[in-house]
Amino acid sequence: MNDETLLSIRDLNTSFKINNKYYPAIKDINLDVCRDETLAIVGESGCGKSTLAQTVMGLLNQDDSKSSGKADFLGTNLIGLSESKINEIRGVKIGMIFQDPLSALDPLKRIGDQVVETLIYHTNDNAEKRTKRAIYLLHKVGIQNPERIIHEFPHQLSGGMRQRVVIAMAIACEPDLIIADEPTTALDVTIQAQILDLLKDIQKENHCGIIIITHDLGVVAEIADSVAVMYAGQIVELGKAIQVFNKPTHPYTRSLFRAIPQDDSDSDELYVIQGSVPSLVKMPTHGDLFAPRIPWVKAENHEDNPKMHNLGGGHFVRCTCYKHFKFPDGWGE
Repeated sequence: MNDETLLSIRDLNTSFKINNKYYPAIKDINLDVCRDETLAIVGESGCGKSTLAQTVMGLLNQDDSKSSGKADFLGTNLIGLSESKINEIRGVKIGMIFQDPLSALDPLKRIGDQVVETLIYHTNDNAEKRTKRAIYLLHKVGIQNPERIIHEFPHQLSGGMRQRVVIAMAIACEPDLIIADEPTTALDVTIQAQILDLLKDIQKENHCGIIIITHDLGVVAEIADSVAVMYAGQIVELGKAIQVFNKPTHPYTRSLFRAIPQDDSDSDELYVIQGSVPSLVKMPTHGDLFAPRIPWVKAENHEDNPKMHNLGGGHFVRCTCYKHFKFPDGWGE
């Protein structure tokens, strides 16, 4: 792995305005992504994963949100950057793969026109060269007969093919960093594996960094070098993938792993984490935000202002409650 840091996030916060009051959606995020590294950001829906990506990409409506902190990308702080300046980076040096390819693609434009659009905006190539590049990109992401596909519309393609088109658009200018927001959510297992293999091949060829946002720990196991587990807008565990998988430490991380169906289990019941992620307007402003979902852990075992603690070797966990956490039935002990 290359040690060159592409993106360094420090003390990043984003709040959304609801009824003229701001509520924090992500809080005190600190992350680094290096060239040739894949960082997976994991958590339930509503944990702030996509908000983090949109903050970094400058995609949030400035009238309804505010952000602070730093997201240093190759020497440029992306937070507070003007639209013209962020457009010089977005789509060129940072590519984005969106969660729903059908929504990300314009239903009224042919595939070729949509791939070419990025090239029109960011290169000086003529029309013929852009079309050749679009065909090359579609071929590169595994689409058969791209010469025909460039003339078709999104609704004529399968879900897997649409996702490949979105990936082609994201890598059109050979970005240094790719942010993939749930890139395999709506795909069957076979296509999902192909998309993950494609991302690994692109990384190997272009030496880019990848941030992949997912709730699927199977995806994380397949592709990630490092893992950040998010809960209620905070990172609660951070480390190398092998550390987090071999020794999940935070109660939330351990609960996520337990919720995975077990092949060797004698029980037909799936483990369900109590409660749900609180909404922004009901989010507590202090204390351990996961505490209400593990009520059997005593209040005094949670920190009033939970900090990240170094477990060694770059493995971090928020709050000391992990020292006192056990499942009520003794599972995993």
